[in-house]
Amino acid sequence: MNPIQRTLTRTALYGFGILLLVAFLAPVPAHAVRIKDIATFSGVRDNQLVGYGLVVGLAGTGDKKDSTFTMRSMANMLENMGVSVEQSQLKPKNVASVMITVRMPVSAKPGTKLDVTVSSLGDATSLLGGVLIQTPLTGVDGKIYALAQGNLVIGGFSAGGSAASAQKNIPTVGLIPGGAIVERAVPFKFNDQDKLVLSMNAADFTTTNQVVDRVNNVLGGTFASALDASTVELRIPPDFIGNMVPLMASIENVEVTPDSAARVVVDEKTGTVVLGRDVRISRVAVAHGNLQVVVAEGMDVSQPGPFSSGTTVATPQTDVNIREEQRNLNIVEGATLQEMVDGLNSLGATPRDLISILRALKAAGALHASLEVI
Repeated sequence: MNPIQRTLTRTALYGFGILLLVAFLAPVPAHAVRIKDIATFSGVRDNQLVGYGLVVGLAGTGDKKDSTFTMRSMANMLENMGVSVEQSQLKPKNVASVMITVRMPVSAKPGTKLDVTVSSLGDATSLLGGVLIQTPLTGVDGKIYALAQGNLVIGGFSAGGSAASAQKNIPTVGLIPGGAIVERAVPFKFNDQDKLVLSMNAADFTTTNQVVDRVNNVLGGTFASALDASTVELRIPPDFIGNMVPLMASIENVEVTPDSAARVVVDEKTGTVVLGRDVRISRVAVAHGNLQVVVAEGMDVSQPGPFSSGTTVATPQTDVNIREEQRNLNIVEGATLQEMVDGLNSLGATPRDLISILRALKAAGALHASLEVI
């Protein structure tokens, strides 16, 4: 290698090292998440399908004879197969009427297999061992998009006798993995769109504006614009018209730092308190002490004196015990979430006490967050 080649090689390695250093030192957004985790894209959605059918092959755990719709469905099915039978002669204990639900992606094509959920409609006690007879599945427009059939997978069981019974999970709901076959595709072509709409999962102007800025930086132009607090419209760049999959792959992995309004969520049923990252408390003095009042009712017996004409009587007795904890005032202030948690913990309050404290702080104007009780 001559001196000129060695010089060029060293220059190339030095330049490559500078690029690696710049890439390593590039700022990474704190708590960044991908756009596809906080937004949905127009045209990328599921369609709900539903159907009514019969499950056969049950071991006496099917619908009872009072289920007239099951009897009628059995008679209609047999008539369609060329078997004439009186409805009164049918015994449906091995058959159950069911509802079938399926979620079909918009990209599903004829021949695609989908998972099926089967739920009992009548008074069947278990669908264990059942087989779903071929059932058409329709969309909201009334058209048939798929057919479902197959053996059910049940995640529970039910057994019992005249004196005792046992049950695990729900035996009247089952699954058929890949039990539905798509027969008709949704009339939608993803690549034919001239614009794309991103719907944010949570409406927030700051987050939406970040998405717009980040997408425009990635695409190198002003293709994205915000329509409102939760909607971003994206014009398709000329290079991606008719070929939007690479565009989607690049956009959905763009990272942003979501923002939201400060909020405190309280679940009084379980005593759960969740504080958002941006919740703040102004400097305030708080004293919190528990007041316990215990009332105990009892009965005492009053005996008469010997050789007296008195009678034994029962007299009620009530004991009242009042205990109030003595607590001093504590200064609570929270410029950060950790400081606020430390200040509230210094009060020694239980989660349910904390709910009362937060309500009092909100009423005093010291809690700078929305308080939501669920």
